[in-house]
Amino acid sequence: MALTMLDKSAEKKEKTAWPADISAEFDREGRNPNPCVGSTLLSENERTRVWIIRLAPGERIGFHRHVLDYFWTSVSGGRGRQHVHDGTTVEYTYQPGETRHESYGKDEFKVHDLENLGDREMVFMTVEFKDSANKPMPLPAGVRPQSAAA
Repeated sequence: MALTMLDKSAEKKEKTAWPADISAEFDREGRNPNPCVGSTLLSENERTRVWIIRLAPGERIGFHRHVLDYFWTSVSGGRGRQHVHDGTTVEYTYQPGETRHESYGKDEFKVHDLENLGDREMVFMTVEFKDSANKPMPLPAGVRPQSAAA
């Protein structure tokens, strides 16, 4: 059985005011949804998009929007913090090889960021499925690898 984030307990979960810069970025994402669910799009075909997230210690990937069914795998393991669109801030520890599956119904989505709280690089792979209840959001110019853009 595939595990989801509902099966994972946060080590820390709070609903307090976010710092002004985080709140402002969240508001910008709401006005201009960010479909880039990783640092780099590695591969794309008619069925999937494959992303990688590589975060150095203290580094953060900004707010992005999940609308497609997907799964992620923690390649390296590590500890991270997320600000989630419901106003919560959560912290998790990820194990190498840990995988979670997420799915969204029509018009459902999740917006969050991710910050590496650890002392070594944190790496995730994410695979999105284009045949989901929601259509894929268009990607900004320059995101696709040159070989995929042709």
